[in-house]
Amino acid sequence: MSFETLGLSPAVLQAVKDSGYENATDVQAQAIPAAIANKDLMVSSRTGSGKTAAFILPALEKILAARGDNTKRREKGKIYGPRVLVLAPTRELAMQVSKAAQTYGRHIPGLKVATVLGGMPYPLQIRQLTGPLDILIATPGRLLDHLASGKCVLENVEMLVLDEADRMLDMGFIDDIKVVTSHTPPTKQTVMFSATFAGHVGRLAQELLKDPVRIEVASHTDTHENITQRLHWADNPHHKDQLLEAILATPELDQAVVFTSTQRDADWLAERLAEIGHAVAPLHGAMPQGKRNRVLRALRERQLRVLVATDVAARGIDVPTISHVINYGLPMKAEDYVHRIGRTGRAGRSGLAITLGLREDVGMIRRIQQFTTQTIPVQQIAGLEPKTQEPRIFPPRPAGERGDRGERFGQGRPGFGHKSFRRDDGPRHGGGFHGGPRREEGGARFDDRRPFERAAAGGEPRAFDRSGPRRDERGFAPREDRGFAPRDDRGFAPRGADRGFAPRGDERGFAPRGDRPAPKSFGEGRPSFGGDRGERGADRGFGGERRGGPRKGGFGR
Repeated sequence: MSFETLGLSPAVLQAVKDSGYENATDVQAQAIPAAIANKDLMVSSRTGSGKTAAFILPALEKILAARGDNTKRREKGKIYGPRVLVLAPTRELAMQVSKAAQTYGRHIPGLKVATVLGGMPYPLQIRQLTGPLDILIATPGRLLDHLASGKCVLENVEMLVLDEADRMLDMGFIDDIKVVTSHTPPTKQTVMFSATFAGHVGRLAQELLKDPVRIEVASHTDTHENITQRLHWADNPHHKDQLLEAILATPELDQAVVFTSTQRDADWLAERLAEIGHAVAPLHGAMPQGKRNRVLRALRERQLRVLVATDVAARGIDVPTISHVINYGLPMKAEDYVHRIGRTGRAGRSGLAITLGLREDVGMIRRIQQFTTQTIPVQQIAGLEPKTQEPRIFPPRPAGERGDRGERFGQGRPGFGHKSFRRDDGPRHGGGFHGGPRREEGGARFDDRRPFERAAAGGEPRAFDRSGPRRDERGFAPREDRGFAPRDDRGFAPRGADRGFAPRGDERGFAPRGDRPAPKSFGEGRPSFGGDRGERGADRGFGGERRGGPRKGGFGR
């Protein structure tokens, strides 16, 4: 669908054409008209589908409409705050949204866009918040700081956008989101973008949205037609390093993002790749925001060929020239794999996503394939074939077979799920417990009961015998024959004097209180412990360096 049919104003439409776009994506074609009509939205779309423009373009239309309405004119010198508020989970994603707002709003005179991010200086952000402001893009943590200090005003927000709401809730921002929304007017328009609206994301949507329009363009189970996925098995970490070097040396690689599991691995791998001549830099959450901005700028300007990043960069990097995504370390969650490979193949381009797996990564790779309901093809590189047998991962079952797992739990297991644990159900495994011996494969009965059970049943005890009747036909003896004497014949003496204890008088063996010797003080009789420090023995100092001389600064000095 062409952008000209979506009802955009000439200024916004011209900026879209200047960016090189003529036709809208599926999510843009459905979300933009509904957002312009001031509807609350619940939008699900995969990464790289153009969802940023799906809410930025309607936001710019709202700003233009407010400028044409004389009732919404703002007095000079008074702080009104933003008209549009966008919350993003990571700094990189917030900066990407800010760049898109400035790109699509280039023909709107006097457009003011501010970003409030962690790791950036406070004075600059305070100046942006106190001046004229149209769009505010923020991460929840830093925005709460400005709300608490009174520097940020959200009383005039007309449109609230929650970008990648599932990611924000996974990062623990649900309480922060509720606090931020409590400072906004109830008449605002709310737009939520999320990979899924199940669980806590759906409950949050019910709290914040009013009669929302549900738009679901793509899910995580859809195939990525323009992204080729591969899996290379490695024998050990050294073999995995060799596979990575071979992939980075291929001439068809334009720019690549190599994902690691930890920040330490990102620094180590970037340093190692730089030593062998690659233009590489790390990117992770422990880096200062200024350095992270410089790294992303160098990647966009093609000064870097390889970016080694953690999952903090899986959402927010929009560089069209990234041709390869390499999973050197696997993600902690299966859904992060989808966002990782979404860094390539953007805007209709083709890309290659490669996973380097060790034997201990089998469980995570299985969860990824079950989450995406797709099998990652296994391939080998000539000359670097694995010498050990490749792990076997069973293909994922269709969603219909996995949906009724709770109803079929226990089916097909003898004695479980369709029979009760009652003794009259007949013998089952463990004949000693259920009263009957179990049967061997050949048909003979194997009596695996304990020796005293076989003796009670008339059999021959294996190692020892116990006199007297032990158990009845159920294996339990009557109470009077258990070998315990009655309560009054247990062998304990009554509480009288013949009990074996002396009465409480003087014959107890203790002297009366008046005749007792004075108790010793704590530590008395123990050499050089508990007394004065200066009187300790020459070779019994605790923690000091005293050996026959005065103590020098030991423990407690």
